[in-house]
Amino acid sequence: MRFSTFMNPGCCLLASILLLGVSGCSSATNSEAPPVSADPAVTSSVAPSELSLSDDDSSEDAAEIVPEVPKQETATFGAGCFWCVEAVFEQLKSVENVRSGYTGGTADEATYKLVSNGNTGHAEVIQFEFDPSVITYEELLEVFWTSHDPTTLNQQGADVGTQYRSAVFYHNDKQREFAEAYKRRLNDENAFGAPIVTEIAPFVNFYSAEGYHQDYFAQNSTAPYCRFVVRPKVEKVRKVFADKLK
Repeated sequence: MRFSTFMNPGCCLLASILLLGVSGCSSATNSEAPPVSADPAVTSSVAPSELSLSDDDSSEDAAEIVPEVPKQETATFGAGCFWCVEAVFEQLKSVENVRSGYTGGTADEATYKLVSNGNTGHAEVIQFEFDPSVITYEELLEVFWTSHDPTTLNQQGADVGTQYRSAVFYHNDKQREFAEAYKRRLNDENAFGAPIVTEIAPFVNFYSAEGYHQDYFAQNSTAPYCRFVVRPKVEKVRKVFADKLK
């Protein structure tokens, strides 16, 4: 069992580098990623509707305006074994329908067996919907970079291969801008003590993983991999991002 810590005393925006990984999925230590300055999220305001009042009811109170329901957005992240990433994000506020799967490949088919051989080009990822009025994409990126080691190319701890690469698959230009700005800032500050190799690429398609991969940590919390690899990541996020939990 090997522990390593990335420390950068000069980083003014990072809280600390916290021990996360254990041999088996990720043995690297990660730092809490700082928020990046970007354009504030645009919130929809509902203008009062023009009410047609007859002479008979002109003195009555105007009808109550019902606020517009915030639009859900989709996010797709790869940060090593999707069992770990799924368990981390599904505990966050407004995050719903978390699914483990595969994306970013060139093959027309993706299964665990095919992706594991490293020949399809797919990455193990999670995809989910979230309410940006409750938790912003910028905050999700903060959790993403804090919960894994983005400096190891095609590897998280003992899991080695292109399918375990660190990756952000953006769904629109705003997500791309946030991800690129955040990555640039972390590299400029040498936040992890080594260059960040996270891939930032457009989302194309998503292949849902087999049923036994879904909710893996919740269904197998006593398994050795879950106890020694997944749980430390979950507990770290619960401690660092307590205000963002459900």
